[in-house]
Amino acid sequence: MTPGSAPARSKLTHDRHLLYLALAAGLPGSLVALVMLWFGDHTPKVQWTLTTVILSLWLGFAFSVRRNAVLPLQTLSNLIAALREGDFSIRARGGRREDPLGEAMTEVNALSEMLREQRLGSIEATAFLSKVMGEIDVAIFAFDGERKLRLVNGVGERLLGRSAERLIGRDASDLGLASCLEGETPRLLSFAFPGGAGRWELRTSTFRERGLPHELVVLSDLSRALRAEERQAWQRLIRVIGHELNNSLAPIRSLAGSLESLVARAAKDQESDEDMRRGLAIIGARADSLARFMDAYARLAKLPPPSLQATEVSALVRRVVALETRLAVDLAPGPALPIQADPDQLEQLLINLFKNAVEAALETGGGVRAGWTKLPVPRDGPSPPFVEIWIDDDGPGLSNTANLFVPFFTTKPGGSGIGLVLCRQIAEAHGGSIVLENRRGGTGCTAKLRLPV
Repeated sequence: MTPGSAPARSKLTHDRHLLYLALAAGLPGSLVALVMLWFGDHTPKVQWTLTTVILSLWLGFAFSVRRNAVLPLQTLSNLIAALREGDFSIRARGGRREDPLGEAMTEVNALSEMLREQRLGSIEATAFLSKVMGEIDVAIFAFDGERKLRLVNGVGERLLGRSAERLIGRDASDLGLASCLEGETPRLLSFAFPGGAGRWELRTSTFRERGLPHELVVLSDLSRALRAEERQAWQRLIRVIGHELNNSLAPIRSLAGSLESLVARAAKDQESDEDMRRGLAIIGARADSLARFMDAYARLAKLPPPSLQATEVSALVRRVVALETRLAVDLAPGPALPIQADPDQLEQLLINLFKNAVEAALETGGGVRAGWTKLPVPRDGPSPPFVEIWIDDDGPGLSNTANLFVPFFTTKPGGSGIGLVLCRQIAEAHGGSIVLENRRGGTGCTAKLRLPV
């Protein structure tokens, strides 16, 4: 003890305080009884016997008072500790009204029941929120004040190509989402993520959790919706144009045939007859060309939903490669991967891709290579896994990538401009995607078709 410091006082505990009070309350009566006993006319045997009884009763009642006061308090302490630990199943017995201690027990039981119901409600609300976040087709991210990711839904996992366990706690800049936390919203952005690229609508808002500010980021993929609206607009336009052109083409073909028959029977000079025949032949040829043109575009409006069945990727690719006779395709080996798909539609898709690749390679005298592989999925990663079919060519490459999937657009003489549009429509109907890009580190183009396994 340092000089000048006050001596430490030892505080009595509550149970000892009660014990001392009980002993003090019984002390006067016990002393009086002992004095009367020892100074009275009693035998020593009686004196010692009664002294033992008096002291036993005195100490017994004192310790009983202590026990009856302490045990209920210990019960209350255990109940409150259980509540603090989140265990709301324990209840106090013997609680009744018109009893101060019983009322305390009753109130603690009521508090435990209320907290249990609140926790059940919180669990159900959290489960409902998780279900909603898993079903909506938008990517949701929540960041704390330090821009660390704290919440992500299934769409966000697939978009970033990693599971929530490997994303939570990562910085926004590491995830490529730092720009989403800056600037005005809502706004449109063009992003390329591991799980997809396109145009996105960005919306942000703030909320608080445990008193700390958080920021919510919502990314909606507009590309697929815009393409669906675009496709519907083209389909409506194609139906109108097809109807009008077919109404005109039918009589043109009929008249051209009738005039050619009349010319064959008419007696005219050789030169006029030849000119007439040539002109009628051109009319008929152009009418047939327009008819083929409209038939090709009508396929966009009449493409049925895919009829899914078990399809082996290797057999499908090998079957399509065998159809190409102009150039030998170097086919890399791949794993056996069964998928649920429409083999007829996928075969048409691959025929178009291989046709484009071979025609591009023939322009430069190069080759075509193809293969398939199952894309790696991180441990505990988002599902489903995907198979990727790739086609490389040594052609001149793509000069205008912005209009590749625009109907009517083509760079080939005599091309219809629907091949790639039809390919993308088939891929998206199967839940997949298709990407065409120039090869890196060389000339030519790479086509990648992704389909869910």
